[in-house]
Amino acid sequence: MLRYRRTALILAAATLALTACGRFTVMPPPEGEPVILKPAELVTTWTDADDGTLTLKKDGTFVADKICIAVGWEDDLAWSGTGTWRLGSNKEQSFLHVSFDADHPELRGTKADAYSALKQGKVLKLWAAIGDPDNDYPNCVLTSQAS
Repeated sequence: MLRYRRTALILAAATLALTACGRFTVMPPPEGEPVILKPAELVTTWTDADDGTLTLKKDGTFVADKICIAVGWEDDLAWSGTGTWRLGSNKEQSFLHVSFDADHPELRGTKADAYSALKQGKVLKLWAAIGDPDNDYPNCVLTSQAS
């Protein structure tokens, strides 16, 4: 009986330690099903929760106005500027990769995490986890209407 109590106490201590480290607070992905998108489905203006916009153009360029983007754990996670985009995918899901132009010294040499594509009803979503996962920051979610 003493052995079981000791094991229970060790497990409880480990659980508390992991919780204190934030391991149970990582934000889950937003609602939606993984989707494979065609480039034409991406060519539109995407909007985030703070009214930031990402306009993807047919020629592979973009214009961003205060969009959320996963570039690190910095305090300022909203970026504006221009650059290029490309679409990647695996068998289940598309991924949008954006690269800001070289005239953005704060992003030079930094690769943004790719946005993963989801579909929820008629809404398309591009999302990436932002910020320090131990602090339970919200996900970056860009939305657009499916055609």
